[in-house]
Amino acid sequence: MEKRDGLQDLFGEVISSYTRAQAIADGSLIDVTAQASGSGFKVPVALTAAAWAEVVAWSAEDSARQTHQDERGRLHDLLWVAFNLARHHKAGNRMPFKHYRVARGGNGTRRTPITLVMSIGPGDNAEPVVTFMLPSDD
Repeated sequence: MEKRDGLQDLFGEVISSYTRAQAIADGSLIDVTAQASGSGFKVPVALTAAAWAEVVAWSAEDSARQTHQDERGRLHDLLWVAFNLARHHKAGNRMPFKHYRVARGGNGTRRTPITLVMSIGPGDNAEPVVTFMLPSDD
C-alpha cells in the first residue's frame, strides 16, 4: 500500500503540475536572475510575459516613434526600484507597487504609472524566488 501524506489525504492525487522551470522554458515567465543580481537580488527573479510586455519590452521602432530607450535600461529601472522598495517592505509575501514607465504603442514620451505585484514565494524546490506580475496575472 502506498504511503500518503496529509495533503494527499486532504486534496487527493496530483492531477497535473506546472513548474516554474516549465514556465520559463515555454516563455510564460522570463528569467532575469542574472540582471537582478546586479540590482541586489540574491534569489532567482522572473517576470510574467505580460509584465515584460508592459514594462520592459522596447524595440528600435519604439525608439524611433517615441523616445530612445532600450530593454536593458527599462529592466534595470524596474529591478532597482523594486529592490529598494522591498528593502523597506516588512510584511507579507506580496507587494503591489506603482512603477513609472513610458508606455509602448503610441507617440507618448511621458512616464505613466502601472501597478505591478512583486511576489516572493517558493520555487520548484521550495527555495525562495521572486516573480513580478500584473495584478491580473494571478
